[in-house]
Amino acid sequence: MKLLAIRRLFRIQRVVIRYRLDDLLFALPLPWWMLSLRYALPWRWFPRKKLELSRGAALRLALQDLGPIFIKFGQILSTRRDLLPADIADELMLLQDRVPPFDPQVAVKLIEEQLGARISEVFSRFDIEPLASASVAQVHSAKLKTGEEVVVKVVRPGLKPIIGSDLAWLYILAKTAERLSADARLLHPVDVVTDYEKTIYDELDLLREAANASQLKRNFEGSPLMYVPQIYWDWCRPKVLVMERIYGIQVTDLQALADQRTDMKMLAERGVEIFFTQVFRDSFFHADMHPGNIFVSTVNPWAPQYIAIDCGIVGSLTPEDQDYLARNLFAFFKRDYRRVAQLHIDSGWVPAHTKLNEFEAAIRTVCEPIFEKPLKEISFGQVLMRLFQTARRFNMEVQPQLVLLQKTLLNIEGLGRQLYPDLDLWNTAQPFLERWMRERVSPKTLLRNLHSQVEQIPHLAGMTRDLLERMSQPHANNPPLIVRESRDGWFLRLIGAGHLAAGALLASIGPLHTAGYWPAGIMLAVGLYLIVRR
Repeated sequence: MKLLAIRRLFRIQRVVIRYRLDDLLFALPLPWWMLSLRYALPWRWFPRKKLELSRGAALRLALQDLGPIFIKFGQILSTRRDLLPADIADELMLLQDRVPPFDPQVAVKLIEEQLGARISEVFSRFDIEPLASASVAQVHSAKLKTGEEVVVKVVRPGLKPIIGSDLAWLYILAKTAERLSADARLLHPVDVVTDYEKTIYDELDLLREAANASQLKRNFEGSPLMYVPQIYWDWCRPKVLVMERIYGIQVTDLQALADQRTDMKMLAERGVEIFFTQVFRDSFFHADMHPGNIFVSTVNPWAPQYIAIDCGIVGSLTPEDQDYLARNLFAFFKRDYRRVAQLHIDSGWVPAHTKLNEFEAAIRTVCEPIFEKPLKEISFGQVLMRLFQTARRFNMEVQPQLVLLQKTLLNIEGLGRQLYPDLDLWNTAQPFLERWMRERVSPKTLLRNLHSQVEQIPHLAGMTRDLLERMSQPHANNPPLIVRESRDGWFLRLIGAGHLAAGALLASIGPLHTAGYWPAGIMLAVGLYLIVRR
């Protein structure tokens, strides 16, 4: 174990003691054997001064002290008011954009180092006091020499060592959980930590965030649903990002939204539509949609438009994941639980020997109560608990590639509860999915897929021709040993078997990708030739 990770553990322990987080833990209804652990903690053996902080403030300050990974955890929790007491949720809301800033002079120095120029040479005005501060970076308002109002985002110094030590402990906990618990192994905690490691390190690269924002802006160009600020690429660097300054109302400022007579029902519905558009139309979704990153335009409050910032974390899905999710959601909306169960078995998420009828009944028991209810009456916490129970019973495995999507869904649900608690999430999403499913089998889409597959045929044909030419030429430099010929023959037959398998697989997914039969036919022919040749 690295020395830094050990030092970090002691740091976490000091924060727990300072803010009495152990008191919060042992105040919960825990099993007796866990409650008995409090007597084994040395710092609880001696009298302690009374903490002059509310429990919510203590938790918020502890997360702030512990750094970006813990702050992001608090940000996610702050959107789940159905799971938290109001006083704790109110305090955690402050983590979204009111994290204490670092020294502005240090920020100026970092910006000048990254841009290779003095602040006065780039900006006609630069506000030294931060406009906002978050877990990974803080932003300053400024004005370019060309007259555009912008914000300048700069990464906090010294984050990588802290993140590295936190991740080291997360890996230890994940590996321990996998060794000790069969239930934990179904959740793939090590894979989840690995995905999160990639995500948070990507967030430290502001050029990646700038590219994500440009892509998202292009996807919603001219859309009344969402606006993404302009990126000024000439002044973007790995640790500095300059983008258009936006003016809007933070999405959680319900009083300000009410004062401008915002149509809250339409605002909530458009939020759901934006999410499904990103996931299914674009396969490119903003995966850090906590309220601190979302604003509402003050133009046309009767047809409100979202404004999205901070695109450091985005997610995408493969066509197979998209199709699988859409079919599952569509079956859920139709209450076709047998179809849902069959899709899970076909995808390999549950073992092939799973009894379909039993699995269908379990899914029905979990999902049936949530339909025909407004969002405020649905306890997704209880639904998730029941789903985990089902997972343990049928050995269902969580797919790590969908972790970001699950996190975004939690954020969307939490936001929906605040904006319009009576929103029917399912009836809002169902028409969109039905339209998307129809478009997937439309002649235009099939023709586009056919065109993309046809473009690959010359390349595949060239590869096949080169392979056949190499096989038809004798190996002049190799002595004609019978043993060598035998080995070559088996090797070519192995290649042929691989071609047959790949061709059969491509042909089997033909109904989803109509033009897949052309390359599949070529691969099957090559594989058959390699196997039967002398």
